[in-house]
Amino acid sequence: QVQLVESGGGLVQAGGSLKLSCAASGSKFRINSMGWYRPDSQNQRELVAVINRDDITNYSHSVKGRFTISRDNAKNTAYLQMNNLKPEDTAAYFCNVIVWEGELGLEVGDYWGQGTQVTVSS
Repeated sequence: QVQLVESGGGLVQAGGSLKLSCAASGSKFRINSMGWYRPDSQNQRELVAVINRDDITNYSHSVKGRFTISRDNAKNTAYLQMNNLKPEDTAAYFCNVIVWEGELGLEVGDYWGQGTQVTVSS
């Protein structure tokens, strides 16, 4: 089992910045990818940004150029630096981690955090 702890959400004015963190803990796991998601207009979780084990990143069109995802492998932690925030970025942001786990490290695990609220005022 892997536990995720998210932090960094809050209230900020438009044009401001926030940095989210997602720390993974547990035993006998190796992280493959770490990402951030938020609900879309139909309340489905849409990808905001993801980073894989080779540090290859992918962003949604709406945040590209404003958000940066990074990871600290030693700390099993991912970060989402959010700059030039807009009111439409207001949402709960959920961390997602894909891991290999199990005694042989061959089982794939898919874990979600509880979410951290980001509110951007105009």
